[in-house]
Amino acid sequence: MDSAYDLWLKRNQIGWSKAVCDDSGGVTAVAGVQLPGTAEEVERQILPIRMSHPWRGLSLYCVTSAVLLYQPHHQGNMAFAGKYEFEGDENYDEFVKAIGLPSDKADMGRNCKIVTEVVQNGNDFTWTQHFPGGRTTTNTFTIGKEADMETMGAKKFKATVKMEDGKIVADFPNYRHTAEISGGKLVEISTASGVVYKRTSKRIA
Repeated sequence: MDSAYDLWLKRNQIGWSKAVCDDSGGVTAVAGVQLPGTAEEVERQILPIRMSHPWRGLSLYCVTSAVLLYQPHHQGNMAFAGKYEFEGDENYDEFVKAIGLPSDKADMGRNCKIVTEVVQNGNDFTWTQHFPGGRTTTNTFTIGKEADMETMGAKKFKATVKMEDGKIVADFPNYRHTAEISGGKLVEISTASGVVYKRTSKRIA
């Protein structure tokens, strides 16, 4: 039977099993979300939670999970890492017309089974799209720092990628792009001239 704490974790969808311990035994990350400061500083943040809740006797390994719920500002770095395969989209033709994508490139991207692979290390990301036929596009960036990027039409540009309310946000030359994990799926939204394009990809790894 699940304990009250296990049920609480399930109800709040917090995965403490992916916690990462440092050399001193303190927990520094949960499900890929980096916690600030040393193990001692993290412990001080957790102590009030431990003292005021029924699971106060649990180890630091478990209780650290509660920090993600009780301190919302730690929720910014959502875990994106994984592989996602195209499942469906909305307003594709209207969007590519709005951004002036050449018809040959637009035809290549229509209903394309793109596989998006995301490697994440804290705020550092490598975002690769694998297209049928072997072509790939890779953008490597760090949240809050300017990076060299490439559009879906293979144009190079510079942008500073941000994290806002758990969403990755980037301003491309002629559209604004966001990405988030929702319901275990990668949901990407691009907006140009009032046209909203939505692409959903299911997790495959």
